[in-house]
Amino acid sequence: MRVPPIGWRAAVLPVWSAALTVAIVFPLLGHGFALSYDMVFAPTQYLVPDAIGTGSALGRSVPADAVVALVTKVLPGDVVEQLILTSALFASALGAGLLVPTRSVPTRLVAASAYVWSAYVAERLLIGQWPLLVAYACLPWIARAAIHERGPGWTARLVVACAPAVITPPGGLLAAGVAVVAAGRRGLRITVPVAVVLNAPWLVPSLLHPGGALTDAAGVAAFSARAENWGGAVLSVLGTGGIWNSDVTPTSRSAPLIPILVLAVAALALFGVRMAAKPWLRALARLGGLGVLLALLADLPGGAALLRWALVTVPGAGLLRDAQKWAAWWALPLALGFAIAVERIATMLRTRAGRRGLLVVGMVLPLLILPDLALGGWGRLAGVRYPADWAHVAELLAGDPHPGDVLALPLATYRQFGWNGGKTQLDPAPRALPRTTVTDDALRVGGIVVSGEDRRSALVRALLTGDGNLGSGLRSLGIGWVLVERGTPPGDDPVSPARLRGLVPRFQGQWLTLYEIPGAVATNPVPGAPVLPVVLTDVLACLLVLAALWRLIVVAIFSG
Repeated sequence: MRVPPIGWRAAVLPVWSAALTVAIVFPLLGHGFALSYDMVFAPTQYLVPDAIGTGSALGRSVPADAVVALVTKVLPGDVVEQLILTSALFASALGAGLLVPTRSVPTRLVAASAYVWSAYVAERLLIGQWPLLVAYACLPWIARAAIHERGPGWTARLVVACAPAVITPPGGLLAAGVAVVAAGRRGLRITVPVAVVLNAPWLVPSLLHPGGALTDAAGVAAFSARAENWGGAVLSVLGTGGIWNSDVTPTSRSAPLIPILVLAVAALALFGVRMAAKPWLRALARLGGLGVLLALLADLPGGAALLRWALVTVPGAGLLRDAQKWAAWWALPLALGFAIAVERIATMLRTRAGRRGLLVVGMVLPLLILPDLALGGWGRLAGVRYPADWAHVAELLAGDPHPGDVLALPLATYRQFGWNGGKTQLDPAPRALPRTTVTDDALRVGGIVVSGEDRRSALVRALLTGDGNLGSGLRSLGIGWVLVERGTPPGDDPVSPARLRGLVPRFQGQWLTLYEIPGAVATNPVPGAPVLPVVLTDVLACLLVLAALWRLIVVAIFSG
């Protein structure tokens, strides 16, 4: 079979998508790990119970941690991180460009720029929520698969398009929403079962978690959408921004002209959606409106009270916390509608140079509005190497017969290591060590403390603040090791070196000290979700994805 040559027009969109991607991630390529807030990869990640949702902690990164653990058995962790980030950004731009309903290559380039070079991508990248970036990248591909529901192998394409998104609970719901509305009522017989099966690996352990998957109501005030400029929270969210953490908001978002530009782009996008006259695009726009509403719910009259009630009453309602993430639904029709509007306005211009000029302006306008997304947020993200201490501790814990899990101290969720330039990052111990690691899962946002869901972590905190024997208390909780991390502010950790007397130092390095708690270690008394149903749902979801991949291979062979 002769493969037809690829014309230059077909190559323009992939090349532009690659250029945008490299412009963002260039400082991260080949220079170790980018460790920032929630983005914490390790050289080798381990398949511990928490990674599949059967530990005592509520699985917020299920099954993402399990997927990364399996992949790092083959590839180094820093390579995995770089592949994930570059693939997500490239797929975002390329997918949006291919989805926009036009034959015009410049219009496709406008859509690619508008979708990948957005406040949503910038803020989620800087806060390190890479699973949301993966889900964001999947949305245009899910829509493409769903709107061709009568084509051969469309179910398989839908499954494969959704699969990367469901590695995190919010991503799975974002994917399900796009699949359902893009396929419409006729596709519900497929989209709903697919969404249920693919989301089961995080849904089942969450529902079966003994803690009930309830969340502290303080999270409403801590994680509500935030005004980034004089336009308030509404215009921030309409511009796909408004994240609760001001430290990860690009400086350019506070410029006085931003609210005006947001209104102009949103108006153009709605005009473009209307002009396209595509039912699936209008459905995506309505879903985008729902995403904006959810993102702003805490700011609406009565919305905060409703959310507080839901968090403490309805299992799983914690997904409504940090609700700005649902603005991803709005980002897709915003980019597509804007590109269509630019194309329609360009056709009204008399000169060819004018039409081309307007399309070029549409391509580069997102970059001009948000220049500090380039180069890893203008240097805010950079690669770093783990100190050798981490490898030594991991090797010791993997080979030592002494039982028990690990307690990481200081007892604080985030670290600011000197070897990472003092940048805020999650404690890497749960991902870098081969045993279940107990950390503090409470979150501190300004002066607000949001309690965690891991009951064992709360029991450990009580032990540390009490006067009893620390070693025996920890052994009764199934903990046989204590890891003290240095070179980071201790936060509110009250433990003193005197409390560690009686523990046996097994490793002492520049950054880490590992203690063994001598004596018999009990089984963890705080149960997690039962293993059997969790594993069965994991297997079922994997089989569905494998079957879909096989179906696509068969379709490709026989259609060619």
